[in-house]
Amino acid sequence: MYISDRPEWPLFRWDEVALLSPLAALRYRQGRLLGRMEALGFSLREEAILETLTQDAVKTSEIEGESLARDQVRSSLARRLGIETAGLVPSSRQAEGITTVVLDATQRYTEPLTRERLFAWHEALFPDRDVGRHPITVGVWRTDALGPMRVVSGAGHRERIHFEAPPADRVDAEMTRFLDWLEDRNDPTDQVLKAAIAHIWFVTIHPFDDGNGRIVRALADMLLARAEGTGRRFYSMSARLRTERNAYYETLEATQKGDLDITPRLAWFLRVLDGAIGDAETTLDAVLRKERFWRSLDSHPVNPRQTMMLKRLLDGFQGKLTTSKWAQIAKCSHDTALRDIDDLIARGLLARGEAGGRSTSYQLIEPRL
Repeated sequence: MYISDRPEWPLFRWDEVALLSPLAALRYRQGRLLGRMEALGFSLREEAILETLTQDAVKTSEIEGESLARDQVRSSLARRLGIETAGLVPSSRQAEGITTVVLDATQRYTEPLTRERLFAWHEALFPDRDVGRHPITVGVWRTDALGPMRVVSGAGHRERIHFEAPPADRVDAEMTRFLDWLEDRNDPTDQVLKAAIAHIWFVTIHPFDDGNGRIVRALADMLLARAEGTGRRFYSMSARLRTERNAYYETLEATQKGDLDITPRLAWFLRVLDGAIGDAETTLDAVLRKERFWRSLDSHPVNPRQTMMLKRLLDGFQGKLTTSKWAQIAKCSHDTALRDIDDLIARGLLARGEAGGRSTSYQLIEPRL
């Protein structure tokens, strides 16, 4: 028997005393991180937000086995946020879709979550609904036309069924009850705990043919934004969940096969969130590293092509940078690209790789300040 089959469903219960200490410690860390981030200058704060949202969009897709180009996701977010314009690249429809969901959840966190809003998120996630998978119904609740909705991990003979969701004819009523609870502003439950409970509840219902994981992580981000009173995201739950994927499925299965006491799952969620806040320190260090890099160039600025390419390298250029790639991306001749590169080498900002000839590649050398 799964928890959704129990007569007391969905009357979750948990041990408030057991969660009091980790919740208080987490809230303290949240406050410290937000205070540190708000103390940054405007441009650094916006860079930190852009980096966090990029991680969130890329990692939430990775959890579902979908690999998105990081530079495309970053460009899509930057364009929509108006943070930067130099060095942006065209984005795929998939990248545009996930950024639509991430931004809607985090920037419009005060607005009610409705079924129409969830349907819009679902449609954004699947611009090509029948590519690489069986056709799915988009922007509506699932129908179970291809059989019961089962949550699985692995593939082929290693596939593991973790639980079976309620049948499709229950989904509309289940989601009505869920959304009513979610938007009950008189509910005294701490918003961080509410994010954890919502994660369990939504995943149990599994209301869509596909995309439930990405949507519930966006939903958690929305509730965490409500908990903090700001849409500025400085840490990524999805990035942390990517590293905790095995534990995620283990605790999910244990919860689904248990009773309505969800204390262990809530405690696990708080630990993951605490880890995400810790990871934000690394993001902050990366933002400050970039700021120091550009400050080092104040006395001797680089040209626009060099600026664009250096930004790409600082953001994690995929593959090896060659002269031909520079010319293609910067839309200049091979000779101009080589002059740009030689200038940066002379200034100690680039170094040649070991391979020579046409295979010559270049890597970034950051100045020590």
